[in-house]
Amino acid sequence: MRIDRRHFLAGSAALVGLAATGTLTAAHAAESLKIRDIYKTQDEFSQRARDLQGQRIDIPGFMAPPLKADANFFVLTKMPMSVCPFCETSADWPNDIVFVRMREKLDAVRFNRPILASGILELGVAKDAGTGFVSMVRLVDATFEIV
Repeated sequence: MRIDRRHFLAGSAALVGLAATGTLTAAHAAESLKIRDIYKTQDEFSQRARDLQGQRIDIPGFMAPPLKADANFFVLTKMPMSVCPFCETSADWPNDIVFVRMREKLDAVRFNRPILASGILELGVAKDAGTGFVSMVRLVDATFEIV
């Protein structure tokens, strides 16, 4: 297909107009939040986390070994964990984790591969209906990519 100068300029003007009105956005414009920035104190969420609640965000981290094959959830950790966090004692449980409920069943990745989890941020105590796990921080309707 050949585009002449007139059509190119008209298309460019339309894109500039969309960008100016805020209608044109980046394909992946989610806010990013690090696990360490979720809490202000051990019992209180940070203002940034509260501001992002209910929004689709990105959180970098590592996938803890899944509890079972064919799962549609995992635990996102700040540092690589070579053991399943649900299989160890409470003394081994990390205090900086995020429960991630996937859109569909996941293919687990090695515990030491950095990933970027994306989903809708939920804060506060909740019991997951599918697993029975209690969490304080969740990403739901989530996906992830290896980085």
